[in-house]
Amino acid sequence: MTSRDTTAFGRSLTALAIAVGLGLGVSACSGGGQDQDRPAAAASEADRGSAPHGQLQTVRPLAELQGQGGLSLAITSAKRDPAGYITVRGDLKNDASTVTVVPAELRGDELKELRTGPSLGGATLVDFAHKRRYYVLRDTEGRPLTTTGLSTLEAGESAHVFMQFPTPPSNTVGFQLPLFDTANIKIAE
Repeated sequence: MTSRDTTAFGRSLTALAIAVGLGLGVSACSGGGQDQDRPAAAASEADRGSAPHGQLQTVRPLAELQGQGGLSLAITSAKRDPAGYITVRGDLKNDASTVTVVPAELRGDELKELRTGPSLGGATLVDFAHKRRYYVLRDTEGRPLTTTGLSTLEAGESAHVFMQFPTPPSNTVGFQLPLFDTANIKIAE
């Protein structure tokens, strides 16, 4: 076998290995399980859980807090991140029949917070078991790692919001936001 034959054989072997690898990758990505032959409508129906046909299952919030001026906050999730922080997500809603101004107190009263404008930077988590309070994380420029730019909400309008905190050791903590009720929430892993 000459070196030219060896090179051609090596190329053929490489091409075969690539083809087999791609074939395995495609079959792995296709789902290949029992849902593969199931129609999309049936798959989406099964994803709804036990909700009746045609209705999406609604996720029950972890907590619902009432604020001033018709504002309410439904906390939908609180999850630990491997990077060492907790992200709390929710929906801030205007339940009033008129436009509501989002209060400036929600951003907190630190000087850097005042410069960043409207936000939810005043939120805190309280670990009652370890007697510690955790504030919204800040970036290197002092801006809060939370939803910003909230100024007004129309009647019935809601805004998806988030806040990031350092991770407390407890799984159940108190959530506080100025001008709102306090609520206990369970942190998901």
